[in-house]
Amino acid sequence: SHKLDNKEIHTSMVQEMVKDGATEALKKCLSSRMEFGTAGLRAAMGPGTSCMNDLTIIQTTQGFCCYLEQSFGDLKERGVVIGYDARAHPPSGGGSKRFASLAAAVFISRGVPVHLFSDITPTPFVPFAVSHLGLCAGIMVTASHNPKQDNGYKVYWENGAQIVSPHDKGISKAIEENLKPWPESWNTEEASKSSLMKDPMCFYTCLSEVKIVHTSVHGVGHAFVQSAFKAFDLHPPYAVEEQKDPDPEFPTVKYPNPEEGEGVLTLSFALADRVGASVVLANDPDADRLAMAEKQQNGQWRVFTGNELGALLGWWIFRCWKEQNSDAAAVKNLYMLSSTVSSKILRAIALKEGFHFEETLTGFKWMGNRAKDLLDQGKMVLFAFEEAIGYMCSPSVLDKDGVSAAAIAGEMVSYLATENISVSQQLTTIYEEYGYHLSKNSYFICHDQTVIRSLFDRLRNSGGQKNSYPTDCGAFSISTVRDLTTGYDSNQPDKKAVLPTSSSSQMITFTFSNGGVATMRTSGTEPKIKYYTELCAAPGNSDVTHLKKELDDLVDAIIENFFEPEKNKLQPKPE
Repeated sequence: SHKLDNKEIHTSMVQEMVKDGATEALKKCLSSRMEFGTAGLRAAMGPGTSCMNDLTIIQTTQGFCCYLEQSFGDLKERGVVIGYDARAHPPSGGGSKRFASLAAAVFISRGVPVHLFSDITPTPFVPFAVSHLGLCAGIMVTASHNPKQDNGYKVYWENGAQIVSPHDKGISKAIEENLKPWPESWNTEEASKSSLMKDPMCFYTCLSEVKIVHTSVHGVGHAFVQSAFKAFDLHPPYAVEEQKDPDPEFPTVKYPNPEEGEGVLTLSFALADRVGASVVLANDPDADRLAMAEKQQNGQWRVFTGNELGALLGWWIFRCWKEQNSDAAAVKNLYMLSSTVSSKILRAIALKEGFHFEETLTGFKWMGNRAKDLLDQGKMVLFAFEEAIGYMCSPSVLDKDGVSAAAIAGEMVSYLATENISVSQQLTTIYEEYGYHLSKNSYFICHDQTVIRSLFDRLRNSGGQKNSYPTDCGAFSISTVRDLTTGYDSNQPDKKAVLPTSSSSQMITFTFSNGGVATMRTSGTEPKIKYYTELCAAPGNSDVTHLKKELDDLVDAIIENFFEPEKNKLQPKPE
């Protein structure tokens, strides 16, 4: 209908000129075609071949599209970006937004992906998007600082710069060869629904108005998370009123640590139930960690472990990267990191998707420094995490950051809601695709350094033999041992551990033949002996009940044979 409206407007404008005997004006509109140069097009909006209107935009774009098809074998993989300013010309029905959507329809009719900005943007957004997303070309519909009746069509090449000769000649020739509109070129309605149409302003065009509750647990996070959600164009999260302002007394919680799970989140759950929210995000007081919980169908809340949230954010960040990077070779330059006591789920995703995964010692100082080394070598570090709910979702901060992690988690939750998928369902999908990774972490309290030393020494001198480690633990056989206190690793050809070693702290990792991994280590700051266990199943092995039982049995065996809590008088973690 828009096509007819504008055609009728143009026809009546031309008829007016004829009636008024405005020969000069008629000549101006119809006697020549706009010249396509290195600056693209710039002319008045109105009817005729010398003006900017629906038809001349379609003709220009058809020519440009054909020229790009000749220039790039991978145009249909990489695509183009289109932006526009706020210019409009009511007398002729023309305007930047309308022209941009017609240009998009032309490309989509040829199977070319289009990143069409959903709103007006400054011109530099287009060349930035070309470079940032690795696209073949960009179009900006703008007449910059020209008089109000003008409009323009500015073209960028794959290098992110405006075109130079001889591209202008080639495009001009291709326009002349494609003047007859292709049938789909007018179809902006269909094009807007196409899966080839994306909005570069956000990873997803239509994130849902999903309700999320956020608590900053009497710390500093509140204002920053609100701003981060705003920057991501997300519905602002509902803040837990009693906990949103900083308060050094932390009056509503026993420990202000969201890792402790439900106790810290009681007020958040109550608010979520009141406002009808299904997801809770929580930062610790200095806002560098993030916890997440989701209401299940039975009305219970599920607090995700640090490893589960690591799996979800890793999956999401890689998915978003893939959406925006269609160059298959680029994945080889990507890295994700996690600490050695965290889930190996990123390793499984990396293996299947073709990027690199590395593990570091426990603590973000190791991941931050390794990320910096990789960045200095020209690598891209997409994500790093540790099981203690620490996430680095972008290399712009080389440390864990709970604020950006909250916004990115919010974006993921919103996207899943538009697909009608719960977070728990998505986690299951990740495990089904990459293999179940079930973990169980806890600790014993021990104030006696002598006991701690003898417990670890016994493991190093198995069967009374010096530097000999156990070959089994109860019914479970051990395949490799790595001791980062002494620097021993049975899996390395020279038996030397690759990760840095420290004789001042205890840390031994056992890998079991059933796919289990267990690390026992002392805490640098508390009187604890911690254990981290994980069962990594191959994709396809989805008998979760069986896997859970196997992990429980493994943990029981480790406690009984390696910790010996009765003999060593260890106190279990308080419930």
